[in-house]
Amino acid sequence: MPDEDRIQQAARFLCEEHRARKPFEPMPPTLAPRTVDEAYAIQEWFHTYMGETHGPVAGYKIALTTPVMRQMVGFHAPIAGAILARTIHPSTVSLRQADYGRLGVECEIAVQLGMNLPAAQAPYSLNQLVDAVAAVIPAFELVDDRQADYTQLATLVLTLIADNAWNAGIVLGSPFRDWSTVDLAAACGAMVINGTVVGEGHGRDVMGHPFEALLWLVNMLAQRGKSLTQGMIVMTGSLVATRVVSPGDAVSLAVEGLGEVRLSVV
Repeated sequence: MPDEDRIQQAARFLCEEHRARKPFEPMPPTLAPRTVDEAYAIQEWFHTYMGETHGPVAGYKIALTTPVMRQMVGFHAPIAGAILARTIHPSTVSLRQADYGRLGVECEIAVQLGMNLPAAQAPYSLNQLVDAVAAVIPAFELVDDRQADYTQLATLVLTLIADNAWNAGIVLGSPFRDWSTVDLAAACGAMVINGTVVGEGHGRDVMGHPFEALLWLVNMLAQRGKSLTQGMIVMTGSLVATRVVSPGDAVSLAVEGLGEVRLSVV
């Protein structure tokens, strides 16, 4: 079949896999992405189809920006996915485990953009992006790995990209607008589940600085003709290895100087 038809069919296949809560497994060979470009093309159609119920693209997530996450997955370069508008939740949200194949939580420093970043003006410098940051936010990324077998994952990274890098939403704390007063590289984030600290990390674990991850994303998307717009949220990567959560869990993340974000699972 023509490549565009195959790419759209692959995106529909992934949407149906999600709706049926099927495990994350290799795609049929006739549909599986063969290159990074094909993987992102499938992902874009996935956004279109999932957007019918989950809303339009409202931001982006960056995965595998920290050593702990690269070691966990077995792949050693960043990848990106989109955040759909109706999957953005405020702090203290209560989430239903039944709405996910397998719900994991990642601890991140999110960025909210204060201006448009048109693809036509790329490549951007770090100084240009600093000027575009309106706020930084302590945040959780919700990931649905659909019971993936992590021992196979290094061979399925293209499918992971096509599958929107497993993004299933985000939970945001309060935006912190005076972020220039905080050393984001040195800031420590601590994840607590049911009163016990289960992981800690620093902003510098994310490619040296969370804004370096933002820079990678903006210029990568620009190469694909994608612009970021004012108000979008960018998740810069997890400071702590993903933790699978269960009903009854109360989860919090405190980031030095930025505040806290919380969620619970039912």
